[in-house]
Amino acid sequence: MYKTRLYLAVLITIGAGALFAFTALFTAAAQTNDGSTASPAPTPPVIATPPPLIVESDGEIVIDTELVNLNVRVVDRNNKSIANLLQSDFEVYEDRVLQPIGFFSTSEVPTNYTLVIDNSGSLREQLEDVIDAGKTIIQTNRPNDETSIIRFVSSDKIMLEQDFTSEKEDLMDALDNLYIEGGQTAIIDAVYLAADRVNEYEKVRNDAKRRALILVTDGEDRDSVYTEKQLYELLRETNVQIYVIGFVKGLDSKGGLISKSPQKKAKAFLTTLAEDTGGKVYFPNALSELESIAIDIAKELRTQYSIGYIPTNDRLDGSFRNIKVVVKDGPSKEKRIALTRTGRVAVQEPSLKPAIKKSNQ
Repeated sequence: MYKTRLYLAVLITIGAGALFAFTALFTAAAQTNDGSTASPAPTPPVIATPPPLIVESDGEIVIDTELVNLNVRVVDRNNKSIANLLQSDFEVYEDRVLQPIGFFSTSEVPTNYTLVIDNSGSLREQLEDVIDAGKTIIQTNRPNDETSIIRFVSSDKIMLEQDFTSEKEDLMDALDNLYIEGGQTAIIDAVYLAADRVNEYEKVRNDAKRRALILVTDGEDRDSVYTEKQLYELLRETNVQIYVIGFVKGLDSKGGLISKSPQKKAKAFLTTLAEDTGGKVYFPNALSELESIAIDIAKELRTQYSIGYIPTNDRLDGSFRNIKVVVKDGPSKEKRIALTRTGRVAVQEPSLKPAIKKSNQ
């Protein structure tokens, strides 16, 4: 905690001196954006939605401390959540270096989450049960939770059906309006846009809320513009947990001599999405399992530990840092497993560009 206070004190001390330089930087950036011509680039998919809200700036400059926040789930060997642990039960490592924990809480944190639901033909038989499962999750929302709903098929059919809201009735209506549509499934694009959107929404709102996606799909991507590499790069820069319900049983389970079967490939992709973000993946064998899965997801979103640390490696170089959380074994040597995001991208320190400054005379 001493280091945290010292770090903040240093930032405040240099704030006044840095203000003029930051003003010049923003002025230069504005001039560049107004006067330069960008080279043509492929148009990425966008969520079909009304024009975005315009957020007006009040002129205030905010200097962020690089406090790394982790949402940590702890489970036993049977994947059952473990509650009531203490800060002393945890150790956090970044690139194998022990980090001092500056913040720890077991309090329930409000959640901003998006239901991202595959509406392609492959989920035709499951859609009604998926809608019911979505309603089960929404019914558990607390007053400060906010939820949005995105349906997707192909890259040009990624639709925001309901923006973030705490109104359960609006969310239920949006689920009732989902329908199956033809097209080549673009799972990567849908997850990319949804993760970016929930992350940006928190920045606009300036809320300290947990962020999550609940993805329902068969896991077979056919039509995405973004690549898996681009998706994982984005997820490393955000703190969005992904929970997955994967209906992979209907995919072909036969592979080639050197290639995985579509089923194995989808299962591996969905598992990595969940594990790398500290979420959880479910592969139901029957539609009757969806109700219990929905209840489990709702519980998992709230039975977590919030841990924060200021990294000992304070270089702002944009590099990727591996993160590992270790939990002490139980009283009878029961194994406890911590699940959280596997790493982060260090903040890139902005470079100040030359600019014409206004004379004080």
